[in-house]
Amino acid sequence: MNILCIETASTNCSVALAKNGKLLALKEDYNNGFSHAERLHIFIRDILAENDMQLSTLDAIAVSKGPGSYTGLRIGVSAAKGLCFSLGIPLISVSTLTALAYQVKEKALVITMLDARRMEVYSAVFDKERKQVQDTSAKILDETSYLDNLENGPVYFIGSGVTKFKEICRHPNANFIEGKLPSANQMVQLAISKYKISDFEDVAYFEPYYLKDFMAG
Repeated sequence: MNILCIETASTNCSVALAKNGKLLALKEDYNNGFSHAERLHIFIRDILAENDMQLSTLDAIAVSKGPGSYTGLRIGVSAAKGLCFSLGIPLISVSTLTALAYQVKEKALVITMLDARRMEVYSAVFDKERKQVQDTSAKILDETSYLDNLENGPVYFIGSGVTKFKEICRHPNANFIEGKLPSANQMVQLAISKYKISDFEDVAYFEPYYLKDFMAG
């Protein structure tokens, strides 16, 4: 079972290769600039070549479905759909915020947040087992945000939206994990779980989960 995982929902252009249920290799451009259009297909080519594999040996492709950057998601999903269609293999979608939550190792409540605009974030809440317990939402941050969660115990915040929330949140139960972006690394096990139960997307009709309509700047 060979699965290629693609993550382009943030500035991190990230590609992972899974073989027989385990992470085999990871390539990513973990910086503050968007490089997906230039690097994604190069990363895919290189990660396969470096592991003596070809596109024809892939059994499925998993893609981060959002929410996140409108342009980034379009690039990742378009690449994944094109490859799946040409190769005749299944397409798997993975929630961007769910995969991000798995970067937190502590057994505690996790709130993932991706920077949107101004004081807004795309956010979701996960329990200590990483089951999503509150709906994904576009949330405008203020000093009282997530107060109900914080009053019940330690909460770990992770994602590109953490920096601006840290500036206004002073609750003692708030723990901020800075400098972390969604990565294809954490997509692997989620994709494998979906592959085992044939939880696939319709390649022709699948669209990213934008959460909000695109607004040109």
